[in-house]
Amino acid sequence: MNIIFVGKFKGKPVRCQLDGSRQLIACTAIISLFAGLLVSAGYWYGTTNAAVSQLVELEQDVLEQKVLIHEARQSAGSELDALAARLGKMQANVIRLNALGQRLVKVAKLDSKEFDFKSSPSYGGPASKDSVARVDFVNVIANLDKQLSSREDQLDVLEDVIMNRQLKRESKPRGRPILKGWTSSYFGKRTDPFSGKLAMHKGMDFAGKEGSEIIAVANGVVTWAGDRYGYGHLVEINHGNGYTTRYGHNAKLLVEVGDSVEKGQVISKMGSTGRSTGPHVHFEVLKNDRQIDPTRFVALR
Repeated sequence: MNIIFVGKFKGKPVRCQLDGSRQLIACTAIISLFAGLLVSAGYWYGTTNAAVSQLVELEQDVLEQKVLIHEARQSAGSELDALAARLGKMQANVIRLNALGQRLVKVAKLDSKEFDFKSSPSYGGPASKDSVARVDFVNVIANLDKQLSSREDQLDVLEDVIMNRQLKRESKPRGRPILKGWTSSYFGKRTDPFSGKLAMHKGMDFAGKEGSEIIAVANGVVTWAGDRYGYGHLVEINHGNGYTTRYGHNAKLLVEVGDSVEKGQVISKMGSTGRSTGPHVHFEVLKNDRQIDPTRFVALR
């Protein structure tokens, strides 16, 4: 077999004839090598372009992740700032509640050991096996929440104690039943102005101008408002805790049975009805339906 190459060299035809087996093998090898180089170059080029494309995509992903991380940091920073501000307010509220609680305990003269607003609330319990360490902020919030709950419970109990004490105080007879006037007779034995004999006077008399105001000496509910033998026009008020007060000889009644009255409220006008020698109010204090000396209650102003 003969392979002939025809070409031009310096404008003249050139002819190369390969007719030997060795020459043929060498030519085949050269052609194969050249073809292999072409294939390798094409594969390298394609692989390189694919790698470059993947690298570009990876860089784009990295940029996107950086943007997300930056946004997450900004969001976390804002949330931390808001959380810190909230913690500051909560701590300020705890301090304010503690100060208020201590002041109320002192004013109400209660046992400071029972209502202790200085120490942290007492709590505890066995540790959980699956407990996980928390972020400091979470621990601080949980602690503040427990403190606020404890202080709220203490203040609720303290409020009940103070309110009950205040109600008892306002429901206990205190002061004079008149705004203007003078004491004309005391509790105890005296000469009866009508019979001239020694008799027991179970109240105090306060004299004054006809029509002057008679006031309730404590909070309560009117249980009598009308005429009663010897008392004339009478007002009777139940104050609870066993206390009752009576206001007799009135010229005019300003309340009715069932009315709720407050300390200092005007309930009638001074007169001289019933068994009386002149304008005055006959004032009685009863404890468990028994008349007692009103003097010590009148002195409590």
